[in-house]
Amino acid sequence: MHALIVIGHHDPDSLTHALAQQIAEGLRAAGHTSEFADLASEGFDPRFGLADHAVHRRLGKPPADVLAEQARIERADTVVMVYPIYWWSLPALLKGWVERVFSNGWAFDQAADGSTTKLLHGMTAHLVGVAGADAGTFERHGYGEAMRVQIEHGIFDYCGARVLSSTLLEDSEGQDPTRHLRSARALGERLFVSERQAVPVV
Repeated sequence: MHALIVIGHHDPDSLTHALAQQIAEGLRAAGHTSEFADLASEGFDPRFGLADHAVHRRLGKPPADVLAEQARIERADTVVMVYPIYWWSLPALLKGWVERVFSNGWAFDQAADGSTTKLLHGMTAHLVGVAGADAGTFERHGYGEAMRVQIEHGIFDYCGARVLSSTLLEDSEGQDPTRHLRSARALGERLFVSERQAVPVV
């Protein structure tokens, strides 16, 4: 099976990139393939502009870069998003990718009467967030639940896709990254164990 690994970090030497590489290594070891969508190095423009607004209003066709991203998603069996947590949410690079690529007419269908039809029922996703704070900080302030609502429900469920696992790799700036790299490798190895079984959070 084939996974699209979307990297939401600008620095190729970042822990985020290293984690994405370990997920790919785990997939390879389990007999699967993967493809990187390294948004920063590929020069993806995350700004939702006039052309994107026209797509949302059904007044224009998606730009070529958006069509290319949608095609990558369509040829993958699952999407893995690997990203640092900035201000308790997705970084702007990845948020902009979502805003532009998960467009009206492709990810969902918004009718004139305001009703919405979900179009991504066959899509599955895995989220890997890299946090500077520890897990206790997230839970104490309710940010863990807030992120689940924002990302799992607000993005994927809105379009009909299923999030099979959501992994928080906490305290990434204060600990030896080896533990997180091992977790990422294990996640890759188990990603396609079962399409119906969510991968446990590590």
